[in-house]
Amino acid sequence: MASGILASRVLGVVRQSLMARYLGATTGIAADAFMAAFKIPNLLQNLFGEGALSASFIPVYVKLLTREEREEAGRVAGAVAAILGLVTSLLVLLGVLLAPYLIPLIAPGFTGAKRELTVTLTRVLFPGAGLFVLASWCLGVLNSHRKFFLSYAAPVLWNVAMIAALLGFGGRQDRITLAVTLGWASVVGAFLQFAIQLPTVLRLVPSLRVSLDYTRASVRRVLANFTPVFFSRGVVQISAYVDQLLASLLPQGMVALLGYAVTIYTLPVSLFGMAISAAELPEMSSAIGDANETAAFLRTRLDAGLRRIAYFVIPSAAAFLVLGDVIARALFESGRFNETDTIFTWGILAGSAVGLLASTLGRLYSSTYYALHDTRTPLRFALIRVTLTTALGYLFAIPLPRLLGVDLRWGAAGLTASAGIAGWVEFMLLRSRLNRRIGRTGVSGRFVGALWLSAGVAAAVAFAIHRWLPPLHRFVLAALVLGAFGLVYAALTIVLGIPEARVLLARVRRRR
Repeated sequence: MASGILASRVLGVVRQSLMARYLGATTGIAADAFMAAFKIPNLLQNLFGEGALSASFIPVYVKLLTREEREEAGRVAGAVAAILGLVTSLLVLLGVLLAPYLIPLIAPGFTGAKRELTVTLTRVLFPGAGLFVLASWCLGVLNSHRKFFLSYAAPVLWNVAMIAALLGFGGRQDRITLAVTLGWASVVGAFLQFAIQLPTVLRLVPSLRVSLDYTRASVRRVLANFTPVFFSRGVVQISAYVDQLLASLLPQGMVALLGYAVTIYTLPVSLFGMAISAAELPEMSSAIGDANETAAFLRTRLDAGLRRIAYFVIPSAAAFLVLGDVIARALFESGRFNETDTIFTWGILAGSAVGLLASTLGRLYSSTYYALHDTRTPLRFALIRVTLTTALGYLFAIPLPRLLGVDLRWGAAGLTASAGIAGWVEFMLLRSRLNRRIGRTGVSGRFVGALWLSAGVAAAVAFAIHRWLPPLHRFVLAALVLGAFGLVYAALTIVLGIPEARVLLARVRRRR
């Protein structure tokens, strides 16, 4: 799964790098408009797609497969596909028709030509959201059958379609026209992402029957689970919506820079938080035995997953804090993306580092609740998180820069930092409630301390190297600085006897 996500995310970074080159950030309206327009269909994708669908569909579907009820499993998968297809088609139609009325809800700071371009792009991008949802249904089926690589590598085709459009038209079209071309390329890529998975799904589920059969008990169970997860995901998406809304009130380019930074931030979230959480969900859902046996099984799986996540995410957070300028410069600084854009992107990344560990560990805790068919507890805690994100986000983004007398653009960094604080509150609530239910879980303070020590020393060494080196090409500089950071971190964790480091070293040696 991590391999598939890595391939997709690497191309996603290439895509964003080319967007930064041709659309820029603070020097025009195209990047802001595209990032804002993509947020609305992306909201639909996230609400109906992978997160909510996986949490409600996979536990029920896996149970049917475990009991060898494959005929029923095929009917359930078909009914879910039909219901998703119908609902998302209606929402896509409404989205296209009502686009002008949606823009003030997500980007009230946009006016004039920027607002009109955002309306146009929203209408172009909305059909792709429906295709993304169907691709997420394929992902749910494939993951249930332990076929992880294809489902998580499929977005490669979406990225390839957009990269091809940027390379083919980036130097020939003005920024406004290119943004619209890029929107159509996104729709084509969404179709390819769905189409590449469908043949394997049909092969794995020969008994698939697509029909609106919502009366079956198993389908009703999926729908009953889906409702609270849908609202839970909706609550989480409100957080991202609030971030963009507030960013639209900041000086020009902050919506775009927030989008570029999120591309980097979501790399460790996806590679480690999402990959491990998604892989563990079908495993945890297959637990059998009495309450004590199930609890012991879940504790073992959960603790092992938490340690793996922490091992990779803690150095990611340290790199964002100390070396964010090196990362942003290597990925984005060319063409219309300038040095100032790099500095503010670093600030946004540093803010996101505050809650990076909490958000990734929290994903695995939520998967454990979903495996227990408890979708309501994560919803309650997500409501608390979003309430905090909204209140703190406004304070950190709008009044605080004025009070401190700093550039208002630093408010974008305040948005990500405030979201991180709220993420820690949600994580602690999830852990506390689950510990009362299945027993003590979590990573030890000694383990986390050893990782932070290793990451801190590695970051200090890399920072010193950065300051010592003469001016170099941005790619060469990033390779030397980030390479030194990774090597020092790996060496220190091996010396300190971190089991995950030794397992990683053993895997590298076997591949050689």
